Order: sequence, then C-alpha cells, then structure tokens
Amino acid sequence: MTKTLLSLWLLLLVCFNLKAQTLLDKPTRYKSIATVWDLDKENKQGTFKITAYKPIYIAAFRWSDSPNRLPYSENPDYSVTDEIEYNSLEAKFQLSFKTKIAESILFGEGDLWIGYTQVAHWQIFNTDISRAFRELNYEPELIFTYPLNLTFAGFNIKMASVSFNHQSNGRDLPRSRSWNRVVFKLAMESKNLTLLLTPWIRIPDSEDENPLITSYIGKGSVTVIYKLKQHTFYAIGTNSFALKDNHGSIQFNYLYPISQNLNIHAQFFSGYGETLIDYNHYQNTIGLGISFANW
Repeated sequence: MTKTLLSLWLLLLVCFNLKAQTLLDKPTRYKSIATVWDLDKENKQGTFKITAYKPIYIAAFRWSDSPNRLPYSENPDYSVTDEIEYNSLEAKFQLSFKTKIAESILFGEGDLWIGYTQVAHWQIFNTDISRAFRELNYEPELIFTYPLNLTFAGFNIKMASVSFNHQSNGRDLPRSRSWNRVVFKLAMESKNLTLLLTPWIRIPDSEDENPLITSYIGKGSVTVIYKLKQHTFYAIGTNSFALKDNHGSIQFNYLYPISQNLNIHAQFFSGYGETLIDYNHYQNTIGLGISFANW
C-alpha cells in the first residue's frame, strides 16, 4: 500500500511538472483583502456564496520528530494512560470554507459570515492501528467583518473583524479537547504583502479539558503572506506573550504553482499545538503535498 501511494505521488509530480513549465513567466495571482472578504460596495457578491476561507491542502507525507503517543492534560481526567504506537509519518489535510449570511449591516458597511475549518491527521501508513485518523479538529466560526480605509507604517488597513470561535476534536474521555474564543482580527496589506494580526480571548469552560491551552498555544497569532512572481510564502506565528515560560509556535509554508489552481505545498511547523490533542506537546514537523486554495 505504501509503495503504491508513493508511486502515484511521484507520477503526479512528474505529470504536473510538465504543465508547470507554462507557468514560469506568470506571476501568482494576488488576492486582495477586499476581494477575499467582499469589502467593496460596488462589487458585493451577495449572501450564501461558498468560498475558501483558510488554505485548503493535502500533505501526503508529514513527518514528526516527536509523535504524541501519550497525550496528557493538566486536568487528570483528560490524560491518556495507554500509549499508542503512532508512526512519525502520516498524512494531513485541511478544508476551510466560509459563506456570508448577511451583508451591509451596522451603518450599511458590515457583513456577517459563517466559517468552518477542519484539519485531519491520518495515520495512513500505520497498519498496526488500521490506518486510523489520529486527530480531527473541527472549527466553526461566526464572523463579523467591517471595512476600513486607514494607513499605518506603509500598510493599508483594510478590515477589522470579531468572531466567536469554537474548536474541538470530537473525542471521548480522556482524549477530548475543546475551547471557545472571541477572536479579533486586523487585516492590512502593502503591495504583495499581507499582514493579519489576530489576538483572542478564551471563554472560560465549566469543565476545562485543557486548562493551560493559552499558555502553550498562545493568546494570539500573526500571519504574514508574501507573493513574489510565481512563489508564495506564508508564516503563522502564535505566542503566549508571557515573560516567563513563554511558549508558542511557528508554521512556515512555501507554494509553487503546477497548474492554474494547484500548487506544490511544503510546510514546516515547530512548537506547541499543531493539533488540539498536542496543545502542550512540543514537536517539529515537515510536510509535502498539494494545495488548492490559499490566502
């Protein structure tokens, strides 16, 4: 099975490499914040049109230097006692969509969206556990966006938003993990550079499955997206903003087109919280795959 998947993956790369030669002189299409979030009054796309939200990709191969075989929580009811022999190599994919459910509200300017993101880590090469999904994270959101037209330090600040965000892995005890947040976002751009500043406030839970999640995953993130000709780079950093025992993570991504709507996608992650079950587990991972939609 593994050899067959590897052969198909290599064949896919060869076939698309031939087509990619026609794209060498074409710059990557830059999607402005106004286009992504439908901010221009004269070009409103209406409600209930489904579009990509966060990047959509499949990493056929994702390698970790420290698989989390014994997840634990500061709440002892959510600590695993029986170790599972997870492989270092697995597959990962992310799906993410949004749709506007109301527009031109609050002084005729704001929009209300529903967003949904799902990230899956799949032990597809691990026959000992029947190629099970190691972790599935579900993330629905209710998002209110408001257009801005401000200038700061060479950036055009285009949008502010606030959202109610729920994230969970849908598991039973002791592997269950979930949390709720109010997430704020400020989106700005300058030429081919986009910057997203995203602080959040955790909503307390009556039964806390992961008490120190913000101490590890962080209290906010910064996303930087840069496009240079046919190359796309983006990085997502999180941080706990603590002077002592500071934690967080960095995810770096590189994309290169192999057809008009398809990219080779390489990803590197280092830190805490690549998934909810790993919120307090440090690891470094490298992944290679393809992406269909990006920032």
